[in-house]
Amino acid sequence: MAVETELKLRIAPLHLARLKRHALLKTHQLARPVTRRLYNVYFDTPKLDLHHAAMALRLRRVGGQWLQTLKGGGDVRAGLHSRNEWEIPVGGEALEFPPSSEWDAHLPPALRKKLRPVFVTDFTRTTRLLDWHGSCVEVCMDQGEIRTEQHSLPICELELELKSGEPGKLFELALAILDVAPCELEVVNKAEYGFRLLEGRADSPVKGGAPDLAGARMLAEILQRLIWSCLLHLQANLRGATASDDPEYLHQMRVALRRLRVALRMTARFRADEQLAELSEEIAALGVSLGCIRDWDVFIAGTLEPMRERMPGDAGLQALLAASEQRRAMCHLELHGEEEARELQRLILRFALWMSGPYWSRRDETGPREFATRLLNKLSRRFARAAVHVESPADGQLHALRICAKKLRYSSEFFAALYGKQTPKAYFAALTEVQDVLGRINDVAVAQRLLDDMAVLPEIAAHPEAVVLAKDWVMQGQARRISELRKAVRRFEGQGEFWKG
Repeated sequence: MAVETELKLRIAPLHLARLKRHALLKTHQLARPVTRRLYNVYFDTPKLDLHHAAMALRLRRVGGQWLQTLKGGGDVRAGLHSRNEWEIPVGGEALEFPPSSEWDAHLPPALRKKLRPVFVTDFTRTTRLLDWHGSCVEVCMDQGEIRTEQHSLPICELELELKSGEPGKLFELALAILDVAPCELEVVNKAEYGFRLLEGRADSPVKGGAPDLAGARMLAEILQRLIWSCLLHLQANLRGATASDDPEYLHQMRVALRRLRVALRMTARFRADEQLAELSEEIAALGVSLGCIRDWDVFIAGTLEPMRERMPGDAGLQALLAASEQRRAMCHLELHGEEEARELQRLILRFALWMSGPYWSRRDETGPREFATRLLNKLSRRFARAAVHVESPADGQLHALRICAKKLRYSSEFFAALYGKQTPKAYFAALTEVQDVLGRINDVAVAQRLLDDMAVLPEIAAHPEAVVLAKDWVMQGQARRISELRKAVRRFEGQGEFWKG
């Protein structure tokens, strides 16, 4: 059995052609590049048992030789794909099963009888072996397609596989490539894309899930997994946010950034670090930029468009809507620009490089549950102090409660697995309800602020009555929302703190 460690990058054909001509790879290559066609047939059962078990079985034709490969286990950590691999030569385009305890364990005879071809990947691979500052890295440039019986999907990507040396060198090389041509971190392998094509799954916004902490014993490893789960959530929605008008992609990116900021703050409590502080500042700035877009989206969809439907001929509302759409478009330009997208990829790669660096190699004796319990107790006390003000909230107090609720929710979700197998669903449901009501109340405050900002614009100053009308509109139901918040806080206060049970 071998274990491969590689970094995958998605790249457009135009930019791949530019990279091939650039001196970057030629300067470091150990031998002339080799180009060959790789034809792969993937097998599974009708119920896709291998896929659901995170396994992949393929036959690959390279020239006149066929290789049978089984991949499984491993994961994607800090952007690096790491999987166990078993490979044997076979006589042709047919599966063979040699006497082997490993093959028998993963592919028992009863399952082998059900295997059938499910899709094909057919691509040209140009391979270069590089000496990248003391580490040996194989760079593969792949172009072709994935095919099922009814559908196909183009392939154009880079694979940077570590042959010897430090994993961090893969990220250093990726950053150098990014300076030459736009590309993005790819966290989905070709086989997974094949199964998505087979099952007819279209791209859609991705919600963040609880990170897998199984097998992690040290606090540093747990924090790494938390950070990477947030970065993965961010990356999974980035392409949709830049290429689609669906606002849910942007919303999920903002959620990923909020969760990431919470994870970074607790990591700074674990051990201070100058580079961590710099990265945290950049994440905060990105959150502000995306928040600007989201504020205009919510304001337009939740306030101005319903008002226009009710009063379609109002010139003041038309002016407000036009000015708001113009400002939203300006914010979107920053997200959709090629250079902005490249800078975001650079930020994610710098995070991954830092996560493979010396910060994590120093030993620390703090136990994960001890750290988590101390943190959750502190956040719970802060929330309780802030919640006192819900009976008669003053300016800024509900915003402070919203921040406390966010930190408590994400931190408790991060560490829940440390306290037993059963998820404290009632606790999370009650806290989520508090957060949702606070979010609706905050939308009103944001709408009021945007209206104040626009009131001084020349095109809006001529319609002061429209601003007053919109402010009255957004304030409707605010008393009811405050009442809902009081009830939600009381329900949450009745929940036990699961980390004390």
